[in-house]
Amino acid sequence: MHGMYTWQVYIVCIVLIMSIGHTLLALLEAGPRHGYDLKRAFDEKFGHDRPLAYGQVYSTMSRLLKNGLVEVDGIEAGGGPERKRYAITDAGVTDVSAWLAQPEKPEPYLQSTLYTKVVLALLTGRSAADLLDSQRSEHLRLMRVLTQRKRKGDLADQLICDHALFHLEADLRWLELTAARLDQLRREVTR
Repeated sequence: MHGMYTWQVYIVCIVLIMSIGHTLLALLEAGPRHGYDLKRAFDEKFGHDRPLAYGQVYSTMSRLLKNGLVEVDGIEAGGGPERKRYAITDAGVTDVSAWLAQPEKPEPYLQSTLYTKVVLALLTGRSAADLLDSQRSEHLRLMRVLTQRKRKGDLADQLICDHALFHLEADLRWLELTAARLDQLRREVTR
């Protein structure tokens, strides 16, 4: 169960890895928008699994306003609270351009929880092979779910699922390699 939860969090939090501020700024390049419109555009493009909270939109817009990356383009009064319309500034456009041009740092998994569990299973006399088998089953189950979702999804969903599937495939290769080396690893960690 823990393995499934970890990968589901990974998949739905891909959007959190990116900068929400930069994403909202880039959405403003199409023209001024209210916070509600920004949230809706974000959710349509990136929030399939985890819609952006209104509070996150407004706190982010407040920070961007304070930093001079957006400006208030107009305020509408109505039956409810005032609605600010935000526009990106030249500094905001420059900031988005720099962010888009910056390569993302690859995230190696040099200290994974799964590796730690394998070593601890070996150190405590539990079956690391059973742990690896269970994890393999969980990975395969999630891959089936993602493959089904990919078949039914639009292009954005397909690309997000492919990203997750490729990571799961790499993990499966690691699981197989580790299973093949368990005896050697047991000897090394139990010295």
